[in-house]
Amino acid sequence: VRLFHAGRERVVVVRKPVTKRVGAPVAAECFVDNSPPVPTAVEAAVVGIRDRGAGRPTKRERREFDSLRGR
Repeated sequence: VRLFHAGRERVVVVRKPVTKRVGAPVAAECFVDNSPPVPTAVEAAVVGIRDRGAGRPTKRERREFDSLRGR
């Protein structure tokens, strides 16, 4: 099963399907998590870099930032 959750991809292989609710230790034995490693905070952070002393962004710059972020 491949899914996207919390902004990252998860890949889980179901080894043994269960028909009823089970405890966490039993549930952990029923699947294998083949997800790629979690990105580090540096890789995940996409922040615009401003020159030192440039001050607050203008309204136009804020709108451009928002459009890049998909807001």
